[in-house]
Amino acid sequence: MFKLMDVSKPVKFALLAIVILVFAASAASALMYGDHYLLGSYEKLDNDDVKYVNSAKILLNKHTLAYNSGEASSAFIMPGMPLVLSGLMLLFGQDGDAVTAFRIVQSALQACSVYLIFAIANRLFGSRAALIAAAASALYLPDYFSAGVILSETIFRTIVMLLILASLAALKSGRTKHYAMAAALVGLACYFKPQAALFPGVLFLLWLAQRTDWRLILKRTAVVAAVLIVMLSPWWVRNYMAFDAFIPFTKSAGSPLLLGALIHDEAPPRPFFDAHPEYEGGKDSLFAGSDDDMAETAKKIMSFGFREQPLTYLKWYTVDKVAGLYAGPFYWKTVFGVSGTGVAIYHIIMMALGAAGIALMLMKPAMRRSAPHRLMLLVLAYFTVIYLPFITFNRYGYPNVFLLFLTAAYALDRMASLVTSKGVSNAQRPSLSKESLV
Repeated sequence: MFKLMDVSKPVKFALLAIVILVFAASAASALMYGDHYLLGSYEKLDNDDVKYVNSAKILLNKHTLAYNSGEASSAFIMPGMPLVLSGLMLLFGQDGDAVTAFRIVQSALQACSVYLIFAIANRLFGSRAALIAAAASALYLPDYFSAGVILSETIFRTIVMLLILASLAALKSGRTKHYAMAAALVGLACYFKPQAALFPGVLFLLWLAQRTDWRLILKRTAVVAAVLIVMLSPWWVRNYMAFDAFIPFTKSAGSPLLLGALIHDEAPPRPFFDAHPEYEGGKDSLFAGSDDDMAETAKKIMSFGFREQPLTYLKWYTVDKVAGLYAGPFYWKTVFGVSGTGVAIYHIIMMALGAAGIALMLMKPAMRRSAPHRLMLLVLAYFTVIYLPFITFNRYGYPNVFLLFLTAAYALDRMASLVTSKGVSNAQRPSLSKESLV
């Protein structure tokens, strides 16, 4: 799954050099800038990063998973980040050393991700495109920002890359152990972002496309389901013991769903409030009540919007939200003094090339029928569509950007092949001398 048996030694050496440079640059950035990457304040607890650190301390000292709840038990977030941070605090203490260690761990994951990007691209497009993808990723500064910030994106993105490789191995071999490995990675991903929970549906679609026998589909589905149950059961048991209710993931979807229903964060038009006088307080009243109440409010806004302004809301839930995920880079603090403008230009170029690469893939019948290429496109589609009902912005799109780097590398590889073949063709074409014209 991870071996590069078909790759030449010069390419392997080049890849190794890129991996080492990425780790060195990421670690240097983490050590040099440190809390420059903080998005909130430890005193105010006003952003996810400092809240994760606070939750880790409570977990370590009080043995309680709390978030936005003082020291009381909470199911507001999945436990992945507090568990990782508390584990590092156990080793390095509860001061800044544990956070520094977390940044170094993320720097190592970013370096490993370059290798994983190469491995996926090599499987899909060949070693030259794979090396282009690795090099392009090494130049992408949001990766270094993500290594420094105390959020789940770097870990989640690494797990998704491993999940793609495990899925590729499973589709190729059909072996139960590979499907079990893929299911275990889905379960692990859910501990950081529950959006991964429905990923087995991607595999199901591929089985249908391959016309897999139904008995084999049922067997594989049973394996995947069993592994997921084993992986997630500790979380389910904890939630039942703490809240006397079955909570499969979190109790915090209402606010993101409601925020996602507000076009450009603006209140619904006046007729909505006329139709729903219970929100007499205007926009602020929309966010009153429990998580379930906010989810119900979001449904009312969506129902009203698609009924009264169908084209506006259709555009909002498709074009605008996809643009929210991918139009800008996840780059909220500068790295090595590079401004956001330069990073945004590079990001837009790569996204455009990525879209071109997808178009080129779809134009090739062999790729349209290929299970590995279908998998990559379905993964991108899945992790895009899963966010559309909710608020979307570049942080949520970041874990998917590497997929567009893969297709961008394919597009660049095709361009290079075209230029090379044209050059060879011109060199082989006989010149027209005076004698030849006689």
